[in-house]
Amino acid sequence: MAFDYGDVRIGVAVCDPDGILASPVTTLKNKDSEVWDQIIALVQEYEPIHIYIGSPKHLSGQPGASQQKAEEFKNEILSRTNIECTLIDERLSTVSAARQLKESGMSTRESKAAIDQASAVGILEQALAIEKRKSVNEKE
Repeated sequence: MAFDYGDVRIGVAVCDPDGILASPVTTLKNKDSEVWDQIIALVQEYEPIHIYIGSPKHLSGQPGASQQKAEEFKNEILSRTNIECTLIDERLSTVSAARQLKESGMSTRESKAAIDQASAVGILEQALAIEKRKSVNEKE
């Protein structure tokens, strides 16, 4: 499971049990008083074995201004679910998602929630690729 954490919205994505296909799930409103209930309900529904959270960094690789918020979000998920969480570099995930949705004909206004979900998919795909590389290297 992956989250694209933002001050306004949180995109959510999951993958199949084999870790092959990442899919968008929903976009949560971060200011909603029930956001943590919604997150816990999603975790209970999808039963992830690992949770990935986008880590906002600058193109240089240095932590972005929202890095601390993502770290706090990760720690809160860990404390509430006891599921291992990892921050994943999300440089350009939102830009890439916005471009793909625009190319598909969706307007920027229509696509705000979809962008967050697509960003979460990108974060999860990157995490899955990292895990696959680790697995290959361990076998060698």
